Amino acid sequence: MHNNLPDDTARPPRSSWKWPHFPGTVHDPEKGIPEEVYNELVRYTKYASGAYQVLCPRPMGNTLVAQFINPITGTQGFIARDDTRKELVVAFRGSREISSAIIDTSLLLSPLRGPGLPENTDAHVHTGFLYAFRSVGDRVLNVLREQFKEFPQYDVTVSGHSLGGAIASIAAVSIRNSFPDAALRLFTFGQPRTGDQSFAELVETLIGVDNVFRGVHSFDGVPTMIPTRLGYKHHATEYWQFTEPPAPRHVRRCVGAEDPEGSASIPSTGINPAHMVYFEQPIASDPTVCI
Repeated sequence: MHNNLPDDTARPPRSSWKWPHFPGTVHDPEKGIPEEVYNELVRYTKYASGAYQVLCPRPMGNTLVAQFINPITGTQGFIARDDTRKELVVAFRGSREISSAIIDTSLLLSPLRGPGLPENTDAHVHTGFLYAFRSVGDRVLNVLREQFKEFPQYDVTVSGHSLGGAIASIAAVSIRNSFPDAALRLFTFGQPRTGDQSFAELVETLIGVDNVFRGVHSFDGVPTMIPTRLGYKHHATEYWQFTEPPAPRHVRRCVGAEDPEGSASIPSTGINPAHMVYFEQPIASDPTVCI
């Protein structure tokens, strides 16, 4: 599959490597992550990419249950059903239109309130991200509720890229709170910091750090573009592809929420080419993920 990729077996000494390398621990990049975990990252990157398409009639070849879009906020995505894997997938689109970009700049933290969200929390999130979720939250929950009537044993996976990843993290909390018996996982790619420490802890507690996969591609600056000094903090668990080419051995499962040996070790350069390619998938430009 990687026949056209460069052979990285003959590398220069560590001291001259371009990318950071880490101490020998259970998370040593030389060991990377299991191939099955990497394959899941690839799979849900494709769902997140498909959410950018105007029409996605067969997400990853599966049944399209519903598409949703709010013309005011520009929030868009779909819910798909994979009957082979017995899974419902909720995917949110990232930033592409001007309305989405405006939402991205709403940096004020607001109380976590909205459809399906827990009421007994002091968590705060980015005002724009929350507004985007609120604009489609009821629709997403209603569709899932109808699906669970017919498929009560199905799992749920929530995915999104960039702004879509931030919305997905809020949506995942809402889905967990609304359907506590459903198995739930969260996959995000290039997700900016979304809320404060209380929100990060809420995501980790409700969903579980082993069920959260926050992918970061090399020097993508979006995940660290919103600084921690504004009260923001990432949630676990970061999966950092720290060098090229994309491969399980080049992904580090980071420790904790803001691992200093993860992507935060590289100063943010904002939106850059690394932001638009994740785990071999060119984001937003591959319509084959929708057929």
